[in-house]
Amino acid sequence: MYFNFFILLITSSFIFGQNLKEQIQHKIDDLLSSPDAISANLSIYISDENGNLIFDYQGNKGLTSASTQKIFSAGMALAELGKDYQYTTSGTFSGNIENDTLSGDIFIYSNGDPTLGSWRYEGFQPQDFKKKLIQSITEKKIKHISGDIILDDTYFDLQHIPNGWAWEDLGSYYGAGVWGINWRENQFDISIKNSEIQKVNIPLQLQWISNLKTNETTDESIIYSSPYSNFAYISGKIPNKLIKTSGANPNPLQTLGEEIKAWLKENNISLGGNILSNNYLIIKGLPIKNYQKENLLFTYKSPTLDKIIYWFMKKSINLYGETLIRTIAKEKTGDGSFLSAVEYLKNFWKSKGISPQLINFRDGSGLSVKNYISAKAEVQALLWIKQQDWAKYFIDSLPIQKNGMKMKSGTMSQIKSFAGYHNGYVFAVIINNYQGKNISDELFKILSPLNN
Repeated sequence: MYFNFFILLITSSFIFGQNLKEQIQHKIDDLLSSPDAISANLSIYISDENGNLIFDYQGNKGLTSASTQKIFSAGMALAELGKDYQYTTSGTFSGNIENDTLSGDIFIYSNGDPTLGSWRYEGFQPQDFKKKLIQSITEKKIKHISGDIILDDTYFDLQHIPNGWAWEDLGSYYGAGVWGINWRENQFDISIKNSEIQKVNIPLQLQWISNLKTNETTDESIIYSSPYSNFAYISGKIPNKLIKTSGANPNPLQTLGEEIKAWLKENNISLGGNILSNNYLIIKGLPIKNYQKENLLFTYKSPTLDKIIYWFMKKSINLYGETLIRTIAKEKTGDGSFLSAVEYLKNFWKSKGISPQLINFRDGSGLSVKNYISAKAEVQALLWIKQQDWAKYFIDSLPIQKNGMKMKSGTMSQIKSFAGYHNGYVFAVIINNYQGKNISDELFKILSPLNN
């Protein structure tokens, strides 16, 4: 009796497995036979939580996966830095303090904290950094600074944008570059009405050239700019009403400098010199002022890495991904360049058993169309992550999508990807060059048999 029951259980599981494969394949056939997918490329890989193969359709094919690539950067960050890792921004001074005058300079140095001045974290917002800076100066009874305030952003090199990012992305908020000192996630918000810019939320010294047109409903505006630019070109179509959109700040250190000036003035602290960025001085061919470590004013810590990863994955913040891989490369090898960071990312996952042919990275966020990742590699990464003692923090960061699927999604023009966990399955699906408007619904149809 028990033997017969056992045979029935195995047979039922086999039939269910066959039916699952057939259901998924049938939905793939329906999708690829549609006019919108006539020239599309598709990669799907599904396993159970033990790594046993459930379904494979071109799982090795390298495609542009967009933001599901973030699973590799997030997993490596938690493994290499630890969930309690914090970035540090420090303030020091040179010279002497006599009476109420500092005869010297103030230096602000960071190791690339991408959350500095972010609005997302309670207790770590712009006003919290302002309070720390001003309090540290007033505690020294400084009322006059004879020298300069040096924003020493030399922790990373002068390449702020990874290789392979498209020109049309660089001016948008999701195309923000990486500095040694980042501020307000290196983005700004603008209000536009009747094709005219009405308001910018931060000090921003940009000359705007507008070629906006109006349409009926949607915001199709594109901001064109790049690091250190002093002008921005905005074009496309916007609704004929007040709208808000966001862009990448081409000069985040300039914005921080303007805000510091205002903070000093509010607190009756005079500045005899200027607020300078060391990298900007390098660009101008001028001598820099080296960071002085001796006289500490303050130390300002970021939120812990588990919280950074949470927002990185929930809101798909490209700045975080690029900063994280550069931070790891800098700390582990001494070279924080993008080339070093991407190489480190690839070698890390190679060491976890993923074939390097399946992970052709160009950045840490997935924004480059020159990234080529396979669905199988994404599943392999998710399986490895799930075995780690910090896996909870990664899994908690994944958005909950349709049908309760815990997964990261990726979106670019004619590109869509899903990767995550659901009902004991680990899955990844990537499609490129799909030319319809309902691609998310189509991919959910393919994955719908996993709901049973």
